[in-house]
Order: sequence, then structure tokens, then C-alpha cells
Amino acid sequence: QVQLVESGGGLVQPGGSLRLSCAAAGSILSINVMGWYRQAPGKERELVAGITSGGSTNYADSVQGRFTISRDNAKNTVYLQMNSLKPEDTAVYSCNADAYVIITLGKRRGNYWGQGTQVTVSS
Repeated sequence: QVQLVESGGGLVQPGGSLRLSCAAAGSILSINVMGWYRQAPGKERELVAGITSGGSTNYADSVQGRFTISRDNAKNTVYLQMNSLKPEDTAVYSCNADAYVIITLGKRRGNYWGQGTQVTVSS
């Protein structure tokens, strides 16, 4: 199993910045893709940004140029630097990992979620 622990959410004024972190722990063999999703009240969950183990990234159009995703493979940690925040960025942000874990008979691939962290952008 993999546990994902997020941190860094909070309340920020429009135009401000926040940095989210998500650390993965457990019997991890490797993590392929890590990503950040968000869900605002009354809306569906959407992909914010993703990053492969090789460093390739993709972003939602709404955050392109404002958010930056990065990862530290040695620490199994992914980050989301959020700049120029807008009220419409308000949501619960959740970390996701596509990983291989070590099991008794070898390895197993799974998809794992963190508990989510609230980001509120308001004056």
C-alpha cells in the first residue's frame, strides 16, 4: 500500500502564492505518474497537473503559466507551486500516484489518493 500525505494548503489572497507538497510512503517499488487534482464545490474533480518519473509535465489550460509541478524521485514527493492565484482556484486539492508496490509474490500496480488539502483564494 501507498500512503500520500499532502501539506501546504490554506487561505491566500488573490494574486498570492501557495506551495503544496505530497509525500508518498509505503512499500513502494516505483512511482510512474504523480499528479494533482482539484474539486470545487458543485463541480467535478479535474486534473490540475501531472508529472512522470522522467519529468514530463502536463497542465490544465486554466493553470498553465501560473502553476508549476515538480517532483523529487528520491523522496517520492511531488510539489505544486501555485502563483497568481485566483478565486476560481479555490478547491480541495488531492495528490494522486500511479505506483508499483512490493508484495509477497512480486509487485502490484495501483492508483493511490491523498486525503486532500483545502486551498481558498479570497480577499
